[in-house]
Amino acid sequence: MHSPHTSSPSSPRLSELGWDEQFAALFAPYAAAGLIPARIVRVDRGRCDTLTEFGLVRANSSAMNTVDREHVVCTGDWAALHLGAPPQLAALLPRRTLITRASSDRTSHQQVLAANVDTVLIVVSLAAPVRAGRIERLLALAYDSGARPVVVLTKADLAEHPGVGEAAVSAVAHHVDILTTSVTTGAGLERLAAVVTGTAVLLGPSGVGKSSLANALLGREHLNTSEVRAVDGKGRHTTVHRELLVLPGGGVLIDTPGLRGIGVHAVEEGIAQVYADIEAYAHDCKFRDCEHRGEPGCAVQGAITAGELEPARLDRYRKLQRESEWAASRGDARQANKRRKSDKAIAREQRASYRFRERQQH
Repeated sequence: MHSPHTSSPSSPRLSELGWDEQFAALFAPYAAAGLIPARIVRVDRGRCDTLTEFGLVRANSSAMNTVDREHVVCTGDWAALHLGAPPQLAALLPRRTLITRASSDRTSHQQVLAANVDTVLIVVSLAAPVRAGRIERLLALAYDSGARPVVVLTKADLAEHPGVGEAAVSAVAHHVDILTTSVTTGAGLERLAAVVTGTAVLLGPSGVGKSSLANALLGREHLNTSEVRAVDGKGRHTTVHRELLVLPGGGVLIDTPGLRGIGVHAVEEGIAQVYADIEAYAHDCKFRDCEHRGEPGCAVQGAITAGELEPARLDRYRKLQRESEWAASRGDARQANKRRKSDKAIAREQRASYRFRERQQH
């Protein structure tokens, strides 16, 4: 590790990592206490790699451990770092954006994927059938976080009819930039590099080419890649942890392991943006509480009859809404339970205090 008093020529400037005046203002109290800003690169149990103005620092993060899974240290976080022996994280700065999904255990918890992201690169392989529902779910996560989604189509050189896949994606990713690329031929990579500014994160299942894209943007073979099975088009989880990578032209890229399941957690705003076409039709329904199941004057069913809306898209919209509402209700119940436990604990402390005073008086 470099001395905290001299910056290495190879050390990135904080601005290249996404640091700006807003983060600097939030950090002011920590700076006054002698701490330095650090961006989380990779998280292990109780420890994490961070990037600072002095280079890469391995830090102890055990003090930041919490039972609340939604506030754990995450790749992309900005933290206040104490350069001691060993270096330790002291606090996390408020997150500007946060990419989360519903936890796989079907509880009301969220799993954090990446923090302080500006652009979500949703990676879709043209060498496999396009799954509209998966793209819509990832779009909902991106929109709800406040980041900008971009769909990146990969392996165009392996697609027999790439235009078919492009059309299928365009049908569900309305008003979203869609870039067609091939790491093998280099097609589309220059456009992609221009899109990746600030902090970008790669999201998608295994085998779609996320690590290959990251290597192409880095200009070197940093991440391992693997072949995709020809039988089912699936790949192994080449990336096994989330990692923040500094790009040569400025900005950073977060590579993530492949996502098998993409559960949503209270993403009503994201759903409204993904399915803006359905929401627009719904505004013209005769009844405000129309469920779009055949009620008189239903504009949504009218659009289906006219061939303007696919019934399958309406089905996916309903399913995503139900899932999001269920997660939100479970989350509300969990928060209410936390408050009840806290209230009971306070009441117990008060009763104990009263009993102590009574004994003192007698």
